[in-house]
Amino acid sequence: MRIFDPHIHMTSRTTDDYERMAAAGVRAVVEPAFWLGQPRTGVGSFTDYFDSLVGWEPFRAGQFGVRHHATVALNPKEANDPRCRPVLDVLPRYLEKDGVVAVGEIGYDSMTPEEDDAFAAQLALAVAHDLPALVHTPHRDKARGVERSLAVVAESGIEPGRVVLDHLNEVTVELVRDTGCWLGFSIYPDTKMSPPRMVELLKAYGTERVLVNSAADWGRSDPLLTRATGEAMLLAGFTDDDVDRVLWRNPVEFYGQSGRLDLRDVDAPAPTFAGNSILRGGS
Repeated sequence: MRIFDPHIHMTSRTTDDYERMAAAGVRAVVEPAFWLGQPRTGVGSFTDYFDSLVGWEPFRAGQFGVRHHATVALNPKEANDPRCRPVLDVLPRYLEKDGVVAVGEIGYDSMTPEEDDAFAAQLALAVAHDLPALVHTPHRDKARGVERSLAVVAESGIEPGRVVLDHLNEVTVELVRDTGCWLGFSIYPDTKMSPPRMVELLKAYGTERVLVNSAADWGRSDPLLTRATGEAMLLAGFTDDDVDRVLWRNPVEFYGQSGRLDLRDVDAPAPTFAGNSILRGGS
């Protein structure tokens, strides 16, 4: 089973996670820029973070044979902080980086006017830079948030097929399924979606334009739940080809629209860096 996790926050994970992911079949990931838990107080915090997403993290992932790409954006939660809004002015230079395959995460947290402005501005950047967009749907009042997100996407002029609405569930999937946008589902231990629930949605709606991710972050999450979802699909009667479509070909198709997805030699053995402290866990 080959796996491409299209939304996982590896900055919050350990090298042990990379090792377990590689052993489970994860060959590629996309890491979206997100809120780090502690409020950031200025643009410099973001630029250091973005630099890590396009530099350090791909190097760290590569030591375990995992191909790492990123998306960058001003996330919805921090769009409400005036100290962070100037991030919008520095995004264009990051949106030209080779490893950046989309604008994201953008969208809504609390559905404020400030979030409206940041969402629309970053969809415009996605259009200007010919990139897909990864939309975060809010954790509260989710149905209204999805409806509002779809309205902003429609107003932006971006092609629906270049947009994924993430963190969907049984309540919101119907709102998105016929819009032309991609449907994203985050599999968590306790919240969002579970492998059995995801299998039921795949039975009902099929495997096209579906992205399944672990979205693993600082909280209780599991970077191997993509694998668990694939195994649950097989037990439910889906074929190996169905699993490959959902866990590999779909994310390749979506992020491939950026023209920057680099999966050359992705099945080659991980390199060995003799004496490197990342591999050995210390100096």
